[in-house]
Amino acid sequence: MANLQDYVDQHISVITNDGRVIIGVLKGYDQATNIILEHSVERIFRPTEGVESSELGLHIIRGDNIAIVGQIDVEEDESIDWSLVQANPILPVNYNLK
Repeated sequence: MANLQDYVDQHISVITNDGRVIIGVLKGYDQATNIILEHSVERIFRPTEGVESSELGLHIIRGDNIAIVGQIDVEEDESIDWSLVQANPILPVNYNLK
């Protein structure tokens, strides 16, 4: 996560270890990779209905719960009709290594 500085004030997508997909504008982060998102929205994927969006506003995500961070192409993202997208939710990360 050393390159998070490149994403400050940019729209990003975060996938958490528990399978949540949250998008927003990265406003800051710290040495533990805790991040602060502004104007954030959770996208809730379902296999039989379109994507539901839940407004979160200013949101903090703990660094130890972050699986993936990526920059969003805002123009491309806004061109997608998310209400038509159907997909299975992302499963949580399972650390049970039996």
